Amino acid sequence: MPDRKRRLGLEAHPEGGYFQRIYTSPHTAPTPAGPRPTATAIHYLLTRDEPLGRLHRNRSDILHFLVDGGPVEYVTVTPDGALDRVTLRAGERHFLVVPGQVWKGSRLTGDAAHALVAEVVTPGFDYADHRFAGPDDFADRPGLREELAPFLP
Repeated sequence: MPDRKRRLGLEAHPEGGYFQRIYTSPHTAPTPAGPRPTATAIHYLLTRDEPLGRLHRNRSDILHFLVDGGPVEYVTVTPDGALDRVTLRAGERHFLVVPGQVWKGSRLTGDAAHALVAEVVTPGFDYADHRFAGPDDFADRPGLREELAPFLP
């Protein structure tokens, strides 16, 4: 795995795993939070030593494409509290859309050694539009909080 990280120029990601921004559109779009590139893209890698992506949400929609490895499970929670689990795996489902304002976490499943995912964010990613789940975010929904525990701090 170190060769893959080095070859792709990946670095540690604050969510867990590793990433590298691979594209930023030269065009911008207005958003309520200010102008953003119309799209950005990253490579995102989970490995056995970094198998989990912490629960977070973004203002923008994110398209996820499994490129290699897996399976990788995504857990999502809509603003009204609906929880869903989707597993991306080669030869089956390999694409997932997570709309803006939906909580998302990810993790390797089964005997997966890694999962390399390409993510496209539109409008483009900006850390000002990103938020990690905190200890109070699901305090009023204890059953949901229990389901999400592996993805929470």
